[in-house]
Amino acid sequence: MPKRALLSVSDKTGLVDFAKTLTTAGYELISTGGTSKALRDAGLKVADISDITGFPEMLDGRVKTLHPKVHGGLLFLRDNEEHRKQAGVHGIEPIDLVVVNLYPFEQTISKPDVTLEHAIENIDIGGPSMLRSAAKNYRSVTVITDPADYAVAAKEISTQGDTTLATRERLAAKVFRTTGYYDSLIANYLGARLPEAEPFPETFALPLRRAQSLRYGENPHQGAALYGAFAKHFQQLHGKELSYNNLIDISAAVRLIREFTEKPTVAILKHTNPCGIGSAATLAEAWNNAYATDRQAPFGGIIVVNRPLDLGVAQLIAEIFSEVIIAPAFEQDALALLTKKKNLRLMVNSETSAPAPGLEIRSAIGDSFLVQRGDADTVSTADWKVVTQRAPTEAEREALLFGWRVVKHVKSNAIVYAAHDRTLGIGAGQMSRIDSSRIAIWKANEAKLNLKGSVVASDAFFPFPDGLIAAAEAGATAAIQPGGSVSDAKVIAAADERGVAMIFTGQRHFRH
Repeated sequence: MPKRALLSVSDKTGLVDFAKTLTTAGYELISTGGTSKALRDAGLKVADISDITGFPEMLDGRVKTLHPKVHGGLLFLRDNEEHRKQAGVHGIEPIDLVVVNLYPFEQTISKPDVTLEHAIENIDIGGPSMLRSAAKNYRSVTVITDPADYAVAAKEISTQGDTTLATRERLAAKVFRTTGYYDSLIANYLGARLPEAEPFPETFALPLRRAQSLRYGENPHQGAALYGAFAKHFQQLHGKELSYNNLIDISAAVRLIREFTEKPTVAILKHTNPCGIGSAATLAEAWNNAYATDRQAPFGGIIVVNRPLDLGVAQLIAEIFSEVIIAPAFEQDALALLTKKKNLRLMVNSETSAPAPGLEIRSAIGDSFLVQRGDADTVSTADWKVVTQRAPTEAEREALLFGWRVVKHVKSNAIVYAAHDRTLGIGAGQMSRIDSSRIAIWKANEAKLNLKGSVVASDAFFPFPDGLIAAAEAGATAAIQPGGSVSDAKVIAAADERGVAMIFTGQRHFRH
């Protein structure tokens, strides 16, 4: 009995050539709808699925392959005598190869004007069912869901009459990854439409497609890949391929720059921590403000701006070595200058406004994952509470707002000394908050920046008065912190004793 192949695809890339290989190898072809027409138009002999099942395609094509003669032909175990007997009794013949790719649900829901009805009509039912049946019985059935796999299958069939067991197993695994991805797209689309969508459902499905393989991960001995729609939001104009660390830093840089929309702003980061941030009437002044915070750490760093990058700013940036520069646009003369640096990565960021909070996912021990909403809440000064005898002046409030926007992006424990338009000292990632404060003061002194009249921002409460006292002794006249410590009263008293105005925000910004 000749082998039989069932072909039913939305993406017809390479289909006809592969079908010709099958017929040359002695396969009989079975097909449906538009696929059948494409094969006949190419001069190939094809049996319609209705000829096999004895039922017409019905319900606008919703039902055509959901039939025992299809799934029985895919699922029965060839080496099981009872299975063979039952197949014979019911007139079920084996189907040895399946080529199916699914209705374009992902492309459909990506259209801005898609209706629910149109989305639902693009949910494939028969396709995933056939793929899963064939993949379950991969010891006997070859199943292909990606035109990229035609070449390997065609070569093996042409040279030895069938695919190898190893190939069939690999293709079966690919099927279940494909249907899992497809189902998660549907689940998330429908779930997001619910009036009260559950942000953390009992089961969590995350549809991700590999965007690119990376040379290595955080270190050269670690493998890595990028998944998702990064390229939808960024365009690389120049430079070396992005590394794992570059991608982490770019993400941190863009989250930070989204805090600043009113004025031209420049941020410099290193290992996801801000080295300096500045705002001003022009981007060049903003660069000077940011760079003045720390002239050592920016070497090999990430620079992000919130305005198109012009030649004047490009000339300033070009004086130091940078890994990546990110801007909403690059003016042509700036681009001409910066592209002289062969390895400098230049990225256009099309996502300049703050989006709705997304999800942050991190791995935990034991193949488990932590999922949380991103810390994308906008600053609301209406929720600020003055807790000291002296309220901050208008100038101090402006500086406090600047510092508070920055400190949420610094690794905890985080301390930021700021003026109204720039950072003056940043202390990040220390085990005690007083140590972060000391580092921030030391960095300001190294940069010869005067902290007299500055403000200080803390990502979490001061557990003891020592951090507040250190800030006051360094010259800070106002402080902003979440509050909530059992020692709040002592910290407030220390501030009052030194004439420091202090605000509690009621909102913590830990970043681990």
